[in-house]
Amino acid sequence: MTVGEMLVATVPMARTLNLEFLETTPERAVVRLPDQAEYHNHVGGPHAGAMFTLAESASGAIVIAAFGDQMSRAVPLAVKAEIGYKKLAMGEVIATATLGRPIADVVAQLDAGERPEFPVAIEIQRADGAVTGEMTVVWTLRPNS
Repeated sequence: MTVGEMLVATVPMARTLNLEFLETTPERAVVRLPDQAEYHNHVGGPHAGAMFTLAESASGAIVIAAFGDQMSRAVPLAVKAEIGYKKLAMGEVIATATLGRPIADVVAQLDAGERPEFPVAIEIQRADGAVTGEMTVVWTLRPNS
């Protein structure tokens, strides 16, 4: 099962919004929110909450892809998120997530008995390539007790 398939199977909100996981690697996650009238806002584009969920889902996908081999000893948790809506989003939107720290540095902190934190940057784009939003999610790997 791919990371995207696993997230769709286990995260009800990803299924509800019909998110499509186009790419999920430790270097990058790309997730698409199709244009769906039932998730539009008052101006006919995707609702801000749907775009937040899209971006957060892309961040979770890259975290699983990058640290899936650590899940037996730590649980990934979002610590905080900040989003900025830059331009009007219309139609489908795509979120691209990238890790803000090297994987090896995060794992080294975990190996040292610490609870590492690391940012994931996400860019949301319309089909024409215009950036409609930017989000940062800070994640942690909480060691299992």
